[in-house]
Amino acid sequence: MRDRKLIGRVRERQQLLAYLESNQAELIVVYGRRRVGKTFFVSQTLGSNVCFELSGLENARMQDQLLNFYTTLARVYPRAARVRTWLEAFEQLRDYLETVDGTKHIFIDELPWLDTPKARFLSAFEHFWNSWASRRSDVKLIVCGSATSWMIDKLLNNRGGLHNRVTHQIYIAPFTLSEARAYLDHNGLGYNDKELAECYMILGGVPYYYSLLSPSLSMAQNVDQLFFASQAQLRHEFDNVYRSLFKHAGDHINIIRQLAQCGKGLSRKRLLELTKLNNNAKFSTTLAELEKCGFIRSYVPFGKVKREVLYQLVDAFSLFYLKFAETNQYQDPAFWTHSLNSGQYRAWSGYAFEMLCLNHLDDIKRALGIEQIQCRACSWVSKREAGQRGAQIDLLIDRADQTVNVCEMKYSRTAYSLTAQDDENLENKLDAFVRQTGTRKSLMLTMITSFGLAPNKYSGHIQRSLTIADFLHH
Repeated sequence: MRDRKLIGRVRERQQLLAYLESNQAELIVVYGRRRVGKTFFVSQTLGSNVCFELSGLENARMQDQLLNFYTTLARVYPRAARVRTWLEAFEQLRDYLETVDGTKHIFIDELPWLDTPKARFLSAFEHFWNSWASRRSDVKLIVCGSATSWMIDKLLNNRGGLHNRVTHQIYIAPFTLSEARAYLDHNGLGYNDKELAECYMILGGVPYYYSLLSPSLSMAQNVDQLFFASQAQLRHEFDNVYRSLFKHAGDHINIIRQLAQCGKGLSRKRLLELTKLNNNAKFSTTLAELEKCGFIRSYVPFGKVKREVLYQLVDAFSLFYLKFAETNQYQDPAFWTHSLNSGQYRAWSGYAFEMLCLNHLDDIKRALGIEQIQCRACSWVSKREAGQRGAQIDLLIDRADQTVNVCEMKYSRTAYSLTAQDDENLENKLDAFVRQTGTRKSLMLTMITSFGLAPNKYSGHIQRSLTIADFLHH
């Protein structure tokens, strides 16, 4: 059996270790989407330096949660007794912690599951923190949970007894492409750059999904096993992801379904029309939660004002599921293997590669040597003009040094060969952009491809060229 190793998470680990070394009480919230490795991250960082660790039980009654608390505490505190309320439970936890010498590291995992109906868990938790723990410099309490809407509403945005009591929050994001490569290599899956890219374009950066891949199967066979085979492990994962994260997930799923149909994104107004949801604070909260968990991003198109913000799907897993797994009408267990040369595959791969790029904007800026320059990423769509072709630019990097990288993203299985039509389209985009925006900034035509540009008479028109390898080596 392979040893389990914490891959990536360097910055997050440094943050958590610094918080644990502080000279004040710490209430640290660790959150992120389902299956992203939150528990493993905390456990690996804390190591054996934890005096009490509790994990909530999914879909359990209050009595069972309290019994779980008691049996867990009794392992380290022989004087523990059965409790009937969370007030009593936290009182016993306090009694135990006062017997522990030195810094008291406490880890409560899946905290939202403890907050069962009528349990009054949160008020007891507030009392424990406010009346005792927050007054001691030796208490470091880390709480974790996948139910993001609960974590945000009840802890991060609490307006009651825990208002402004959270000292730090750490978001555990999905893996980057380079972290995914490190994870796959560690687990004996020596994928080449093409296989790695397609793996990421399907699974996103969720470590658990990568753990399901078999070294004895090809990339395509693994995808068939996970999504299309009888009893496929990820067949129901789409609904499970959203319903585990958000209390009323129907609205979140509704929004994701609409965004999956439009690559460049949708305005709030258009989303309201398509989803038929109400234009209220709840809708704003739903969008904010989706963005906070990395499923969508919001951006203001070039030349637009803030109220014209667009929302764009950037979660690879959701797109793949909605495009293929949900629509496998023939119930073909080898659907993906049979689809690799289809038009449907080519359309999906183009959009999915754009999402991969959008999820690695920091790497793109680093590869361009502009990470120290203030800039924003956005898109641009031309207005209708009589006698003129329309134009759309999916990624602009608008820089404070009076330069704009006009990025064209192309996915192919080999080096991409620019055609006469590509060259004409790129020239039209640049002409339309300058004509309609009136920009005086320098334009730098930038190609982001999977495996580089094949040299020909058109490739010399490209000023900067990036590949997947640039995302992997930084």
